[in-house]
Amino acid sequence: MGDPAGIGPEIIVKALVKRSVYKQCKPVVVGDAGVIRQAVVFLNSTLKVNAISNIRDAKSKYGTIDVFDLANFSLDVAYGKVSAEAGKAAFESIVKVIELAKNGEVDATVTAPINKEAINLAGFHFSGHTEIYAHYTGTKKYAMLLVHNNLRVIHVSTHVSLRQACDLAKKDRIMEVTRLLHDACRGFGIDEPKIAVAGLNPHSGDNGLFGWEEEKEITPAMKELQSEGFNVEGPVPPDTLFSKAIGGMYDGCVAMYHDQGHIPFKVVGFNWNKTKKRLEVEGVNITLGLPIIRVSVDHGTAFEIAGKGIASEKAMLTSIDYAIRMTKSNVKK
Repeated sequence: MGDPAGIGPEIIVKALVKRSVYKQCKPVVVGDAGVIRQAVVFLNSTLKVNAISNIRDAKSKYGTIDVFDLANFSLDVAYGKVSAEAGKAAFESIVKVIELAKNGEVDATVTAPINKEAINLAGFHFSGHTEIYAHYTGTKKYAMLLVHNNLRVIHVSTHVSLRQACDLAKKDRIMEVTRLLHDACRGFGIDEPKIAVAGLNPHSGDNGLFGWEEEKEITPAMKELQSEGFNVEGPVPPDTLFSKAIGGMYDGCVAMYHDQGHIPFKVVGFNWNKTKKRLEVEGVNITLGLPIIRVSVDHGTAFEIAGKGIASEKAMLTSIDYAIRMTKSNVKK
């Protein structure tokens, strides 16, 4: 369900208005049924809410939203406000959906946005969804993949300082995430994916002029992957790699750190108007390497517009679609 005070509940309701979703899967919302009912009301929707405590009790019928009710948010939602109560509710919904997936009661999980400050105020010290999933599935090797149309970006490191990110750009990790990206692309229907690996430094180091990581870590990783039969290219200067990928030259990109991959992705996927109100947000976030499927919208809680009914459900619908595709192709890592 995501953070109750964010746009998660409303984009879920807006997505489940679509009859097409029910033709592809049997959606169940995990969270507080009262929060979903409140979203239904302010959206003036005719959808009904069916609170359940067992997946087997889901009606899976268009017109009714099945909610695995944790009954863990007793307050009226104060949209746009950070609170420990909302953080606790969001965190508990994540833990429950992971449990359901691990037990085989659901085939895939899709997450609405959370607020990291609220999660930490509630006493759960994680930096995001990805780390929570890794912890509760016992996963040590995982990576974040962003997908928007033909732009697919995986990250060597994510939620660490830039200084730490430089230290984490190591050969073994670069090879690990490249393999994960290759397998994911094949699961998406690309038989022979061509992957570009970004350099860490400006101009990919310019033969050591601006840094040595390319020579000592990235290039050796490329050579070994190529010897294993992977169609990889790199280190590609990061200031040209992503425009080439958007143009169709690559099926996937390996970014060395969080902002290197997120900035170009959000430039093409996030559209704002002149009054700085978010109009459309596209793109999804997939955690690779887990024993279960996890897909998420790649945007935040958008507290500034939460509860106003203007948030776009497009990224949620795309996330559901990718979760279904990954279930059918059995892409989990």
